[in-house]
Amino acid sequence: MNILMVHPHDIYSSLEPWTVRIVYIAKEFNKKGHKVKLVYFPLEWHQQEIGELEGINTVPMPRRHGPFFLLSNILRLYSLSKWADVIHFQKCFYHASLPVILAASLRNKPLHYDWDDWEVKIYEASTDPSFLANTIKKFLNILERLIPKIADTISVASERLKKECLKLGIEENRIFDSHVGADIEKFHPSVSGVSIKRKHNISGPLVLYLGQLHGGQYAELFIKAAAKIINEYKENFNFMIVGDGCRLGKLKELVHSFDLDGRIIFTGAVPHEQVPSHIAAADVCVACFEDNEVTACKSPLKIVEYLASGKAIVASNVGEVPKMIEDAGVLVTPGDAQSLTVGMVRIMQDPDFRKELGKRARLRAEQKYNWTVTSENLLCAYKKALNNHLYNEYL
Repeated sequence: MNILMVHPHDIYSSLEPWTVRIVYIAKEFNKKGHKVKLVYFPLEWHQQEIGELEGINTVPMPRRHGPFFLLSNILRLYSLSKWADVIHFQKCFYHASLPVILAASLRNKPLHYDWDDWEVKIYEASTDPSFLANTIKKFLNILERLIPKIADTISVASERLKKECLKLGIEENRIFDSHVGADIEKFHPSVSGVSIKRKHNISGPLVLYLGQLHGGQYAELFIKAAAKIINEYKENFNFMIVGDGCRLGKLKELVHSFDLDGRIIFTGAVPHEQVPSHIAAADVCVACFEDNEVTACKSPLKIVEYLASGKAIVASNVGEVPKMIEDAGVLVTPGDAQSLTVGMVRIMQDPDFRKELGKRARLRAEQKYNWTVTSENLLCAYKKALNNHLYNEYL
């Protein structure tokens, strides 16, 4: 099968780490003998050229605004889509979604939409209200509600997104599960974290938070829990935050206000190939959230990478999280720093319990939460889209 995949962001930038989803899925298709071309939109355009990523053709397109660039991208995708048996795109942002939809329609190609986040709700959490922000939100909302109706098939990363599809009137047989996965070879209990501990001069136990540091993320909870552990429980744990984003400065100010400079390490953005060693350095890994419409829809990448690494996990009991973790971690009250603190201390103070959780975590990743399973679900969706197209043409 020839599969044309389109993502509106930069697959080569550590500043947009969520693109690993489409890259890993493309790699799985390639392993299965399918041919893949992956269109992406670089953060900065410097006359990018068509490249190759482990056997996958990567095709850059300019992420610029205006009718000229939109028309140019429509024409380029129209040309590329001639080759494709099916077209897959992720996220509803107009600079990619509109050209994809038009190209698929003009070429009469099956179209699959991979809905992995509720983008309107993330936008609300990430921006301050203003006339421009409200206008953008309304446009984004129109696209996010319209696209599932246009696509032949839809994959969803959470049960909540499936419910949203059903509310939009999408037939259930057009909706497929595409939960997030981990590379269970790169993320593995055998990976060493010694170099990370040595780099940051860490000698004692380490608790790690991995994630983007912008609106809609909850590293503040992690910092507040760390402050309680250090100041109230008097535990000599080390804490690390791996990631970057617009709230990094505010988070550092919060650490300073607790007089914890030097006790909580900020690594900034790290290339995805270095994430396994950072997780490997940790004794406990944290995924803390609040209970809201953003987190209810998430299938968090960090959790499956913690699972595959065989780490004891403390995570908020919200959305897909309990289904993902089951008995491989400790679930805590969403948005509650005290509950998070108790969960972290419980695991850190019980080495046998921590070890057992790590074993269960790895098993969860091997059995279900890996990219092989996700890609197989998507191939089923593509076959459905192709069959629907053939049926419609026959009619």
